[in-house]
Amino acid sequence: MITNMKHIKGELEQKGIKPTYQRLCILEYLHAHLVHPTVEGIYDELVDRVPTMSKTTVYNTLRLFSEKDVINEIRITGTEVRYDINCQSHHHFLCKKCGKIYDVDVTCPFANMEHKEVSGHEIQEVHGYFKGICKECLTKQNNEQKGR
Repeated sequence: MITNMKHIKGELEQKGIKPTYQRLCILEYLHAHLVHPTVEGIYDELVDRVPTMSKTTVYNTLRLFSEKDVINEIRITGTEVRYDINCQSHHHFLCKKCGKIYDVDVTCPFANMEHKEVSGHEIQEVHGYFKGICKECLTKQNNEQKGR
C-alpha cells in the first residue's frame, strides 16, 4: 500500500496529473481506506483536514483519476458510484445489509477477457460482483439470534 506522499506524488506525475495538495490527499485516502468510498464519504473524511475542499473538487478529481486509469469507478447498485484504487481485474461483494463493498478473490472464466473479441465486439472491461450478507453482518445476525 502506498502511504508515502512522495510515492503518491510520483504516481500522479506518471499519469500526467498535476499533484495538487487536494489531489494528493484524495489519492492518499483511497490508498489508506480500501472501502470503495463514495464522493460524499471521501469529502466527509477529508473536509476537516482540507477545509478548502469542496464536493465539486472531489467529483472532478475522481473523474480525472478515472480517466487517467488511477482508479476504477464501480456501479453495483443503480446510480451510486463507488471508487476503487485497485485497477487490476477483480470481483466485488456487496453486502445487502450494511452496504459495504469488499474485494473478493475468485476464479472467473471471464477473467483476462479484456481486449478480446466476442462475436466481432471488442471487450474493453469485464465486471463481476456478488450480492449477499457479509461475514460481519452474519456474525451480528447469529449473535442476535442466540440472544433471543
